[in-house]
Amino acid sequence: MPLLAIPFPMLDPVAFAVGPLVVRWYALAYIAGLLGGWWLATRLVRNTALWNGKPPLDAAGVDDMLVYAAAGVILGGRLGYVLFYNPTYYAQNPLEALMPWHGGMSFHGGLAGAGLALWLLSRRHAASVRSMFDLAAAVVPIGLFFGRIANFVNGELWGRVSDVPWAVVFPDAGPEPRHPSQLYQAGLEGLVLFVLMMALVRSGALRRPGLLAGAFLSGYGVVRIFGELFRQPDVQIGFLAGGLTMGMLLSVPLIVIGLTLALTAPRHQTS
Repeated sequence: MPLLAIPFPMLDPVAFAVGPLVVRWYALAYIAGLLGGWWLATRLVRNTALWNGKPPLDAAGVDDMLVYAAAGVILGGRLGYVLFYNPTYYAQNPLEALMPWHGGMSFHGGLAGAGLALWLLSRRHAASVRSMFDLAAAVVPIGLFFGRIANFVNGELWGRVSDVPWAVVFPDAGPEPRHPSQLYQAGLEGLVLFVLMMALVRSGALRRPGLLAGAFLSGYGVVRIFGELFRQPDVQIGFLAGGLTMGMLLSVPLIVIGLTLALTAPRHQTS
């Protein structure tokens, strides 16, 4: 081990166990993200002055949003991983595609699934789909932050080999020190995007339907591509042409869609 490498802290992925019930940090990260998002979304819809007219949901409707979004993330995330990251394996083992507890979720797939679920919810509540997406965009960075922290605790999705003083030797990644890219992504996708979303909310972005969602999508695409420069690609895919990664490739459409949403948002705010 190089002199400056930091040994991986031996963190037990199991937070606690009560008899046969085992609760993992990863599950707690999902719960923290959902509860944090629910709390913030409830506060946003109760502040009617933030919106152009009325919010897309009332406080009770946020509960529905939580259920719809969670279902979309799980189904879309698993389907995205199967299609984008390991299609050959799952074509040979189709039943394992139905077993997300064996590992394998794609953020981009989860985002698409959540988007479809929120579109259906907007139709149910006769609400503006753009405003629905704006509400979701405001709270998603909370879940991203906790999710990336959980990736670090699990010692998964590690970074590329590096000699920076804060490089970490992960237990399942060989003896080489690597970038703690999960923490980079927690900072960029979680903290930085959250600060950006809240700054836009304070500036009146929710009165321009689609602006906040567009800023999130394009912002996420940019920080994800940057984060991929430090992250080791999935072993079954490796690097693509020109040193690109699948995460980079899937993030390009997000930037395009995000810019389109932001640029087509209404330009005149109303109170």
